[in-house]
Amino acid sequence: QVLAELKPYVVLAEQLGRLAVQLVAGGSGVKNVKVTYASARATDDLDTRLLRAMITKGIIEPISDVYVNLVNADYTAKQRGLRISEERVLLDGSPESPLDTITVQLCNVESKFASALSESGEVKVEGRVKDGVPHLTKVGSFEVDVSLEGSIILCRQVDQPGMIGTVGSILGESNVNVSFMSVGRIAPRKQAVMAIGVDDMPSKETLKKIGEIPAVEEFVFLKL
Repeated sequence: QVLAELKPYVVLAEQLGRLAVQLVAGGSGVKNVKVTYASARATDDLDTRLLRAMITKGIIEPISDVYVNLVNADYTAKQRGLRISEERVLLDGSPESPLDTITVQLCNVESKFASALSESGEVKVEGRVKDGVPHLTKVGSFEVDVSLEGSIILCRQVDQPGMIGTVGSILGESNVNVSFMSVGRIAPRKQAVMAIGVDDMPSKETLKKIGEIPAVEEFVFLKL
C-alpha cells in the first residue's frame, strides 16, 4: 500500500533530479544536493529511501553511463562524491497524500538558465503530484505549472502580449506538438518564465528561432 501510494512521487523525484542536473552548466560538477519534502503527515511516517534513490538516478544517469537503482543508489552517489541532504517540513492541513511538494536544490554550481537559481544561488526546482501526474511547479523563484511528461522548453522573456502565440507558432510550423504551457512572472510587464511541454524533439533550427525572438532573454531545452 505504501509503495502504491508513493508511486507517482517516485516518478516525480526522478524527473526533478533529471531536470535539475540539465540546468547546470557542466552537470558533472554536481556534488551537493539538498532535498526538501513538504507534507501534512507526521514526518516520521515518511521513508525517503526510494525517493532519494530516484533523485540520485535522475541526477547521475543523464551525465554518465551508470545505471542507478534502489540497491546501488547510495553507494553510487558516494563513489561519485555526491552528497544528498534531506529535510522534512511539516505543513498544516489534511494529510490526504503522503507529500505536498518535493524540492531539489543543487548547491555550488553554475546554471545554464539563470532563472533557475534561487535567491541563495542554488539551482532549484520544485514539483508536486496532481491527479496522479507529476508536475513542475517552481523553477528558481518563478512559479509555473507544467506536466512532467515528454520534454520541456523553459524561456525567460519580457512579459508582453503575444509571446505565447509567437513561441507556439514557431513550434507549430516545425510540427512540434505542445502539450502544456504555463507562465510564471515577477510582476506584470516585467520578467516572466514560460514553461512549454512538448511531445517532440525540436530541431536546432526551431530552438534557434525561439532564441532569436527579441523579447526572449534566455531559454533551455530539457529532455525527460
